[in-house]
Amino acid sequence: MNKKNLPKAIRPSAMQDAPVTPAAATAMPAGPGEPPKPAPVMAKQAAPDVAEAKERRARAVAVVKRLSLWSGAAGLIPVPFVDLAAVGGVQIEMLRRISKIYGVPFSENRGKALIAGIAGSMIPASSGIGASSLIKGFPGIGTAISALTMPTLSVGATYAIGMAFIQHFASGGTLLDFNPPDYREFLKVKTGRAAAKRAAAQTV
Repeated sequence: MNKKNLPKAIRPSAMQDAPVTPAAATAMPAGPGEPPKPAPVMAKQAAPDVAEAKERRARAVAVVKRLSLWSGAAGLIPVPFVDLAAVGGVQIEMLRRISKIYGVPFSENRGKALIAGIAGSMIPASSGIGASSLIKGFPGIGTAISALTMPTLSVGATYAIGMAFIQHFASGGTLLDFNPPDYREFLKVKTGRAAAKRAAAQTV
Protein backbone atom coordinates (compact mmCIF):
# COMPACT_ATOMS: atom_id res chain seq x y z
CA MET A 1 0.00 0.00 0.00
CA ASN A 2 1.30 3.42 -0.90
CA LYS A 3 1.90 5.63 2.14
CA LYS A 4 -0.11 8.36 0.40
CA ASN A 5 -3.16 6.13 0.75
CA LEU A 6 -2.66 5.72 4.51
CA PRO A 7 -4.74 7.79 6.92
CA LYS A 8 -2.98 11.06 7.76
CA ALA A 9 -2.76 10.24 11.49
CA ILE A 10 -0.59 7.16 10.89
CA ARG A 11 1.63 8.35 8.07
CA PRO A 12 5.34 8.07 8.99
CA SER A 13 5.90 11.80 8.45
CA ALA A 14 3.06 12.66 10.81
CA MET A 15 4.46 10.38 13.50
CA GLN A 16 7.88 11.94 13.14
CA ASP A 17 6.54 15.48 13.35
CA ALA A 18 4.19 14.90 16.27
CA PRO A 19 5.49 16.17 19.64
CA VAL A 20 6.32 13.55 22.24
CA THR A 21 4.67 14.22 25.59
CA PRO A 22 6.01 12.84 28.91
CA ALA A 23 3.12 10.41 28.99
CA ALA A 24 3.95 9.21 25.49
CA ALA A 25 7.59 8.88 26.37
CA THR A 26 6.76 6.49 29.17
CA ALA A 27 4.81 4.34 26.73
CA MET A 28 7.54 4.23 24.08
CA PRO A 29 10.02 1.37 24.49
CA ALA A 30 13.71 2.24 24.47
CA GLY A 31 14.47 -0.53 21.97
CA PRO A 32 13.17 -3.81 20.59
CA GLY A 33 12.16 -6.10 23.40
CA GLU A 34 13.02 -3.56 26.14
CA PRO A 35 10.45 -2.36 28.70
CA PRO A 36 9.32 1.27 28.52
CA LYS A 37 11.55 3.78 30.33
CA PRO A 38 9.99 6.42 32.58
CA ALA A 39 10.12 9.99 31.36
CA PRO A 40 12.65 12.24 33.10
CA VAL A 41 11.22 14.28 35.96
CA MET A 42 12.26 17.91 36.36
CA ALA A 43 13.99 18.41 39.70
CA LYS A 44 12.56 21.01 42.02
CA GLN A 45 14.97 23.88 42.65
CA ALA A 46 13.05 25.69 45.37
CA ALA A 47 13.74 23.19 48.17
CA PRO A 48 17.55 23.11 47.73
CA ASP A 49 17.61 26.94 47.56
CA VAL A 50 15.70 27.27 50.83
CA ALA A 51 17.87 24.67 52.54
CA GLU A 52 21.03 26.43 51.35
CA ALA A 53 19.77 29.80 52.61
CA LYS A 54 18.99 28.33 56.03
CA GLU A 55 22.37 26.63 56.26
CA ARG A 56 24.16 29.84 55.27
CA ARG A 57 22.23 31.87 57.83
CA ALA A 58 22.96 29.32 60.56
CA ARG A 59 26.70 29.58 59.84
CA ALA A 60 26.59 33.37 59.84
CA VAL A 61 24.62 33.54 63.11
CA ALA A 62 27.13 31.17 64.73
CA VAL A 63 29.94 33.54 63.69
CA VAL A 64 28.06 36.52 65.13
CA LYS A 65 27.43 34.81 68.46
CA ARG A 66 31.03 33.65 68.80
CA LEU A 67 32.61 36.98 67.90
CA SER A 68 30.14 38.86 70.08
CA LEU A 69 31.62 37.01 73.02
CA TRP A 70 35.09 37.89 71.79
CA SER A 71 34.11 41.56 71.74
CA GLY A 72 32.93 41.21 75.32
CA ALA A 73 36.34 39.85 76.25
CA ALA A 74 37.98 42.74 74.39
CA GLY A 75 35.86 45.11 76.45
CA LEU A 76 37.65 43.88 79.57
CA ILE A 77 40.96 45.40 78.47
CA PRO A 78 41.71 47.89 81.27
CA VAL A 79 43.24 50.61 79.08
CA PRO A 80 40.87 53.34 77.83
CA PHE A 81 40.37 53.48 74.03
CA VAL A 82 42.58 50.43 73.55
CA ASP A 83 39.53 48.39 74.45
CA LEU A 84 37.47 50.31 71.87
CA ALA A 85 40.05 49.57 69.19
CA ALA A 86 40.01 45.88 70.13
CA VAL A 87 36.21 45.71 69.98
CA GLY A 88 36.27 47.45 66.60
CA GLY A 89 38.82 44.94 65.32
CA VAL A 90 36.58 42.06 66.38
CA GLN A 91 33.63 43.65 64.59
CA ILE A 92 35.64 44.08 61.39
CA GLU A 93 36.70 40.43 61.53
CA MET A 94 33.07 39.42 62.07
CA LEU A 95 32.01 41.42 59.04
CA ARG A 96 34.78 39.84 56.97
CA ARG A 97 33.59 36.33 57.86
CA ILE A 98 29.91 37.09 57.23
CA SER A 99 30.79 38.61 53.86
CA LYS A 100 32.69 35.45 52.93
CA ILE A 101 29.76 33.23 53.90
CA TYR A 102 27.41 35.22 51.66
CA GLY A 103 29.93 35.66 48.86
CA VAL A 104 29.95 39.45 49.22
CA PRO A 105 33.14 41.31 48.25
CA PHE A 106 34.78 42.68 51.40
CA SER A 107 36.69 45.93 51.77
CA GLU A 108 38.25 46.68 55.16
CA ASN A 109 38.08 50.43 54.62
CA ARG A 110 34.44 50.24 53.62
CA GLY A 111 33.73 47.94 56.55
CA LYS A 112 35.30 50.37 59.03
CA ALA A 113 33.31 53.25 57.61
CA LEU A 114 30.06 51.30 57.85
CA ILE A 115 30.68 50.19 61.42
CA ALA A 116 31.48 53.78 62.37
CA GLY A 117 28.22 54.83 60.74
CA ILE A 118 26.34 52.10 62.58
CA ALA A 119 27.80 53.35 65.87
CA GLY A 120 26.16 56.68 65.17
CA SER A 121 22.84 54.89 64.60
CA MET A 122 23.10 53.04 67.91
CA ILE A 123 23.10 56.01 70.28
CA PRO A 124 22.86 55.71 73.27
CA ALA A 125 24.38 52.23 73.06
CA SER A 126 27.52 53.44 71.29
CA SER A 127 27.93 56.41 73.62
CA GLY A 128 27.60 54.02 76.55
CA ILE A 129 30.52 51.97 75.23
CA GLY A 130 32.63 55.11 74.89
CA ALA A 131 31.77 56.26 78.39
CA SER A 132 32.56 52.83 79.83
CA SER A 133 35.96 52.94 78.16
CA LEU A 134 36.65 56.48 79.34
CA ILE A 135 36.00 55.82 83.02
CA LYS A 136 38.70 53.15 83.00
CA GLY A 137 41.05 56.09 83.36
CA PHE A 138 39.82 56.47 86.94
CA PRO A 139 41.46 53.78 89.09
CA GLY A 140 39.35 51.77 91.48
CA ILE A 141 35.67 52.52 91.09
CA GLY A 142 36.01 53.49 87.42
CA THR A 143 37.66 50.20 86.55
CA ALA A 144 35.08 48.23 88.54
CA ILE A 145 32.11 49.93 86.88
CA SER A 146 33.61 49.57 83.43
CA ALA A 147 34.28 45.88 84.00
CA LEU A 148 30.56 45.40 84.57
CA THR A 149 29.20 47.55 81.77
CA MET A 150 31.72 47.49 78.92
CA PRO A 151 31.54 43.74 78.12
CA THR A 152 27.73 43.76 78.12
CA LEU A 153 27.52 46.78 75.86
CA SER A 154 30.20 45.39 73.54
CA VAL A 155 28.44 42.05 73.19
CA GLY A 156 25.08 43.69 72.50
CA ALA A 157 26.45 46.13 69.94
CA THR A 158 28.49 43.51 68.10
CA TYR A 159 25.58 41.08 67.99
CA ALA A 160 23.23 43.76 66.62
CA ILE A 161 25.73 44.81 63.95
CA GLY A 162 26.27 41.22 62.85
CA MET A 163 22.55 40.46 62.60
CA ALA A 164 21.95 43.65 60.61
CA PHE A 165 24.54 42.61 58.02
CA ILE A 166 23.12 39.08 57.87
CA GLN A 167 19.69 40.49 57.08
CA HIS A 168 21.15 42.85 54.49
CA PHE A 169 23.26 40.20 52.74
CA ALA A 170 20.43 37.65 52.80
CA SER A 171 18.24 40.12 50.89
CA GLY A 172 20.90 40.44 48.17
CA GLY A 173 22.64 43.56 49.48
CA THR A 174 26.35 44.33 49.52
CA LEU A 175 28.68 46.60 51.47
CA LEU A 176 28.23 49.26 48.81
CA ASP A 177 24.47 49.67 49.30
CA PHE A 178 24.30 49.21 53.08
CA ASN A 179 22.76 52.30 54.68
CA PRO A 180 23.13 52.35 58.52
CA PRO A 181 20.13 54.65 59.17
CA ASP A 182 17.85 52.11 57.49
CA TYR A 183 18.68 49.66 60.29
CA ARG A 184 18.39 52.09 63.22
CA GLU A 185 15.31 50.47 64.78
CA PHE A 186 16.56 46.97 63.98
CA LEU A 187 19.84 47.70 65.76
CA LYS A 188 18.08 49.07 68.84
CA VAL A 189 15.91 46.00 69.17
CA LYS A 190 18.78 43.55 68.68
CA THR A 191 21.05 45.46 71.08
CA GLY A 192 18.39 45.45 73.78
CA ARG A 193 17.69 41.74 73.40
CA ALA A 194 21.37 40.81 73.51
CA ALA A 195 21.97 42.91 76.62
CA ALA A 196 18.92 41.42 78.33
CA LYS A 197 20.05 37.86 77.60
CA ARG A 198 23.55 38.52 78.92
CA ALA A 199 22.22 40.20 82.06
CA ALA A 200 19.90 37.27 82.68
CA ALA A 201 22.77 34.81 82.22
CA GLN A 202 24.90 36.70 84.74
CA THR A 203 22.18 36.58 87.39
CA VAL A 204 21.69 32.82 87.10
